[in-house]
Amino acid sequence: MQTIYETIGIGYVRQGDYLIPNIKVEDNPNYEIGLWGQRYRRYLKQNHKVIYYNYLTAGTLYEHLSEIDKRAEEMFDSIVKSLAEKDKVNEVLKAKSPMIWVGEMNNIRNQATEIVMDEVLSL
Repeated sequence: MQTIYETIGIGYVRQGDYLIPNIKVEDNPNYEIGLWGQRYRRYLKQNHKVIYYNYLTAGTLYEHLSEIDKRAEEMFDSIVKSLAEKDKVNEVLKAKSPMIWVGEMNNIRNQATEIVMDEVLSL
C-alpha cells in the first residue's frame, strides 16, 4: 500500500483507483451504559435521528448515554423507595407475607419504570 500526503497533512492510502483517507478515531474511555441508556439510545435512533447522529459524529454519544443512564437509575431508585414508603411496603410486610410483598414491589417497580421512561424520553 502506498501512502500519499496532501498539503493539509491528511494521509491517504491508494487502494486500486481510489484514495482513502487515513482517519483515526480518538480512543474514548469506556462508558458504562445500562438499561436506561440503551433504551434512550434506541429512542433517539428511532425518533430523533438528527440528534442521535449529531452526538455520534461529535463523539459524545456514549458519554451522554452514560450520564442519562446514571440520572435515570438514581431517579428510579428514589421513586421506588418513596412509593414503597408511601404504600407501607417494608421489611415487616416482607417477613409477614412474602408473596404480597413481591406483588406490591413489582407494582411499585412497574410504576417507577413508567415514570422514569416518561421523564427520560422527554429530555
